[in-house]
Amino acid sequence: MTAQPITPIPEASPPYFLGVDLGGTNVKIGVLDDMGRTIAFTSIPTLEENGPQQAVDRMAEAGHQLLRDKGIGLDQVCRVGLGSPGTMCLTGGLLLEPPNLPTWHHFGIRDALAQAMGRPVSFINDANAAAYGEFWIGTGSAHQSLVMFTLGTGVGGGVVHEGRLINGVNSFGSECGHIIVDSAPSARLCVWGGGRGELEAYSSASAVAARAEELARAGKSQLLKQRLDQHGELTSKDVYQAALQDDPAALQIIDEAAAYLGVGIVTTVAVIDPGLVVLGGAMDFGGPKCSIGRRFLSRVIQEFQSRAFSNVVQGTKIEFASLGGDAGYIGAAGIARADHQRQTNH
Repeated sequence: MTAQPITPIPEASPPYFLGVDLGGTNVKIGVLDDMGRTIAFTSIPTLEENGPQQAVDRMAEAGHQLLRDKGIGLDQVCRVGLGSPGTMCLTGGLLLEPPNLPTWHHFGIRDALAQAMGRPVSFINDANAAAYGEFWIGTGSAHQSLVMFTLGTGVGGGVVHEGRLINGVNSFGSECGHIIVDSAPSARLCVWGGGRGELEAYSSASAVAARAEELARAGKSQLLKQRLDQHGELTSKDVYQAALQDDPAALQIIDEAAAYLGVGIVTTVAVIDPGLVVLGGAMDFGGPKCSIGRRFLSRVIQEFQSRAFSNVVQGTKIEFASLGGDAGYIGAAGIARADHQRQTNH
């Protein structure tokens, strides 16, 4: 379910936009009004193994059902936004070779969804969609620009510069997880592409888990070693739970991930200078409400401040995201709205 309040139709501000957040396991679909308020929401299983066309058909049917349930005519929906994991070709509307959608490679998903829905579709990277959601109605709603890092299995990124997303010539813009934070020949390897020394190899949930297994096997943490022996593997959640018990190794791992993230932020801010950096994704170590989450954020900020120019430090905020797992479908709808407005104004 969505954590967003559902706005009743009489209080809504049309026109409406459909936001679709495609994941490897589930697809989140929301109907939003012109103010970014959620009117209706549903989630359906992706069923990746059944192929992309069947999934597109089910997305469209779920979207149509949401509209029927709310009494919204298709003519009141200006556009659909689709956020998807990469790699992709945005201009061609193609999924190329997304790692978590292995049977969907080289599929024209944008046009397939447009045909099934009967509305034009804006196609975007999922992390960029999440960044735009935070920009539109989340942590960045009072800002003109932001950079967002999404910390999950990998590290995603999204850049909004003066209201516009940076997508890049090769549909690879804003991929902040692939910037280099360690140029040593022995630097760690990225979990997805195998790139050496990338931020994703140091500050993602998979990197945190790998580091935890390394320290557990080296006898640095009895708590993590017990968990590893019980389950055969460790997760970033195991590290978080051990940190809540003041386990020194777990705290060390979290501090290391924060330090490398700080380095990545310094590099990115030097190029973009957005004034706001937002940290989202599932790996937030409890977020602002938890002492471990606050420690993580504090270490990130500390690393950033130790390396950045003083005027940049003074003019840059680093904060947690506020929309959680809803940012993707909200941002996808927001991008659809922005595209509609640009076309209308022209």
